[in-house]
Amino acid sequence: MKRLLSMACAGGIALMSVGYAQAQDYPAKPIRWVLGFPGGGTSDILARAIGVKMTESIRQQVVIDNRPGASGIIANTLVAQGPTDGYTMLLVSSTFANLINLGKKVPYDPNSLVPVCFIASVPNILSVHPSLPVKNVKDLIALAKKKPGEINYGTGGAGTGPHLATELFRLMTGVNVVHIPYKGTPPAVNDLIAGRVQMMFALSPVAMPHVKNGKLRPLAVSGSRRLAELPDTPLVADTVPGYAATVWYGVLVARGTPQPMIDTLNREISKAANAPAVSERLAALGFQVETGSADAFRKYIAAETKKWGKVIAEAKIKTD
Repeated sequence: MKRLLSMACAGGIALMSVGYAQAQDYPAKPIRWVLGFPGGGTSDILARAIGVKMTESIRQQVVIDNRPGASGIIANTLVAQGPTDGYTMLLVSSTFANLINLGKKVPYDPNSLVPVCFIASVPNILSVHPSLPVKNVKDLIALAKKKPGEINYGTGGAGTGPHLATELFRLMTGVNVVHIPYKGTPPAVNDLIAGRVQMMFALSPVAMPHVKNGKLRPLAVSGSRRLAELPDTPLVADTVPGYAATVWYGVLVARGTPQPMIDTLNREISKAANAPAVSERLAALGFQVETGSADAFRKYIAAETKKWGKVIAEAKIKTD
C-alpha cells in the first residue's frame, strides 16, 4: 500500500511538473480564436484588431476561425467540447448569456466554458430614416404613441442585442412599434437607409459610417456614456431614466484549461485591446474597450443574464 501511495504521489507530482512546464513555455504554438459570427461583422472586426496585436506580443499567430450559425451555438459547442490546452479560445457576445433565457437547446454544458476576459461593449445608436419627422427621443416616443403599430424597426434577428434593446425601450416607454427581423445587422441597416423600416437600435460599428455621411439620423446612444465619435448625441437614458443596453464581447475557454494559461490570455488580450493603436481604432468604430479580471467578467455575465432574462420574459420574446 505504501508503495502504491508513493507511486501515486510521484505520478501526481510528475503531472504537475508537466503542467507547470507547459504553462512556463506557453504559448508555444499558434492560438485558435473561434468566432460564432461571419467575417466582416462587428465581432470579426474586434477579434482581428486584437489578434494582430496579440500576435506581435506573444510571437505566435492568433488565427481567427469564423464558425457562424445557430446564434453562436456551433462555435460554443466546438470550444466547449474541445481541448483544454489553452490553444483554443472563444469570442462571445451578449447573445451567449441569453441563449437559455431564449429557450435555446444547446448540445453542451454552459458551465463547461469559463471566463477569461471582458473586452469591450458596443452601444447601439438609436437611428431613424431622415424622412421620419423626429429630431430626438422625445419626438420619437410621441410619434410612436400617436401612430401605434405604424413604425417598423429592424434588427439582425430575434433575440439579438439590438432586438432586446428595442424591446426594453418599448417596455419602458409604452410605445407600440413593429419588429422586422433580418439575417444580420448589415441588411437591416441597409433597409433602414432605404426607408423600408423607420427606426433601429443599430450596432455603432455598423451604423457609424452611415450616420457620418448623413444617410441615417442619430437620436441617441443606448449605453451609459456617450460615444467619443458622436459627442453631441445624447443618451437614451437622458430621456428614459435608467435605460441602458449594450452588446458586449469577451473571451471564454473550455473548463479545465490551466489557470496560468487563462491568466496569460487575460493579460495579453487586455494589453492588446488597450494598446493606443488598437483602442483608438476601435473607438472610432464605436467600441468602448473595458477589460478586467476573469472573475469580474464572470460576475458581469451573471448580472446581464438576470437583467435580460426579465426583459425576455416580460416581452415574451421567442426564437425559432
